[in-house]
Amino acid sequence: MFVRIVKLSFHPEKIEEFLANFDEKKAFIRKSKGCSLLELYRDKTNTNVFFTYSYWETEQDLENYRNSDLFKGVWAKTKVLFNDKPLAWSVDKTESLV
Repeated sequence: MFVRIVKLSFHPEKIEEFLANFDEKKAFIRKSKGCSLLELYRDKTNTNVFFTYSYWETEQDLENYRNSDLFKGVWAKTKVLFNDKPLAWSVDKTESLV
């Protein structure tokens, strides 16, 4: 399993549009093959910055999602709302304390 972290920065007037689209699509994203967790975070200081965390069983599962019609539709609606280039990291989870 690995974690995909994506930093997204939006024009302030576009945030509600992003949140509405995320709310509409989040269950479908979470149900994608190999996705075991999907979370959305909002920066406390810079409130136009969001982070998505998604857990994937394999890198191929993430790639399959990224090549899906679902992702292409979500991304097309999201990328036009940005005020800065998105950043993404794929990281291996090495430890978790609950």
